[in-house]
Amino acid sequence: MPLSGQLKGKKVLDFIEEMFMGKVLKKALGIAVLNALSATCWQLRPPLDYVIKNGVDAFETLTLPEEGYTVIVGALTPIIKRVKKGKNKFCILEMDPVTLKADELPFYKATDRAPEVLPTADLVVITGTTLINDTLEDLLKLTKPEADIVVVGPTASMLPEAFFQRGVNLLGGTVVTRPDGLLDILAEAGSGYHFYGEFGERVVIQKRKGS
Repeated sequence: MPLSGQLKGKKVLDFIEEMFMGKVLKKALGIAVLNALSATCWQLRPPLDYVIKNGVDAFETLTLPEEGYTVIVGALTPIIKRVKKGKNKFCILEMDPVTLKADELPFYKATDRAPEVLPTADLVVITGTTLINDTLEDLLKLTKPEADIVVVGPTASMLPEAFFQRGVNLLGGTVVTRPDGLLDILAEAGSGYHFYGEFGERVVIQKRKGS
């Protein structure tokens, strides 16, 4: 990480501006700062035109289209497990097929086939990592207007208006509830599976009906 050990006390605006310098780690750090600021905004001014549900897993709220087609962008294990159990038609757009299991490879499609498959999808589930690698906006432009679009992952935990304006229906992210404890978990190479429920919780953000 650039400037490790020198980040404390740095101005928030500096983190935001450095997001656009073309360096992946600085972009990730800037997104993390935006997520933290978003949580503060929700505390100071609760949203009126969208709903935040804490302790809810976005994957569990999804309704899979029985007769439709689902496109999963990224190796999102929870939703892949769900669609594999059913009879839903789906594919997985992924940059690196090595991240997929052997029984998932028949559903793999290289990312350069996005213009072919995304316009046909009734449900699109997109990893929040696309915010970091700058592919999200182009992916959203390929979806049809009536498709249900979900962006999920710790990176997708911010104020949602920009997502909603681009067709996203639901964000699934993470809110930190006990930062000191979570930092201890991270220092011991832990992941979300180790801190959910005690130091952080999943959150779902969606448009309020009629808004």
